[in-house]
Amino acid sequence: MVTVVLVSPRNPLNIGAAARAMSNFGFFDLRLVNAYRVAVDEARSGVNAGRVLAEAREFPSLAEAVADCHLVVGTTGAGPRDVTVPLFSLEEAGPKMKRAKGRLAILFGSEKFGLSNEDMSHCHWLLRIPTREEHRSMNLGQAVAVALYELIRNSRARAPQPPAPPGATAGAEDRLLQYLIESLTLCEYIKPPVDASQILKLRRLLRRMALSEKDAVMWQGMLRQVLWKVKQ
Repeated sequence: MVTVVLVSPRNPLNIGAAARAMSNFGFFDLRLVNAYRVAVDEARSGVNAGRVLAEAREFPSLAEAVADCHLVVGTTGAGPRDVTVPLFSLEEAGPKMKRAKGRLAILFGSEKFGLSNEDMSHCHWLLRIPTREEHRSMNLGQAVAVALYELIRNSRARAPQPPAPPGATAGAEDRLLQYLIESLTLCEYIKPPVDASQILKLRRLLRRMALSEKDAVMWQGMLRQVLWKVKQ
């Protein structure tokens, strides 16, 4: 399952173009995070808005939007020196996304600023469409179309892949993050108050680990036991 997440979109035409691209390639789960209310209403009232916009869901936070997703991939126009999350070209990212088990979320940032550092911390890794260095950014609807086309391109020609266990959902990883922060604070590895930069570093660490669903459950159980013992 593929989910497209638009973070803070502001232009109804861009929302509509993204939804149309999704419909073109057979993807129908659109999620909007902190979207501009007027833009959403205008996009949905447009002629032939279609199934994607009619069924699009809105979320107040990115964490809630990707909580049920097993792989979260962000898009960026930045180069490898500008980001702290693993970055792949679209050509490299395509096969990795095709092999994903469970729900895949592809994140697209706002038209003006793209994805923030906070947004990127929710991603397991990032992809970049290979535009020229002098003009990196793309129109939102075009970026969605190019990324989704890469997902379906030559899909019938792919060699069969061995089954892999499903990865942990973003929600499960965030629950693990809370246990980890509490444990590290109690043992004084982290000094309170816990600041945002420490949370971002730990969340990025968990994303890089690419835990399976079973591994995440096991780690949660171990940390709960540690917390119980420390509090005795």
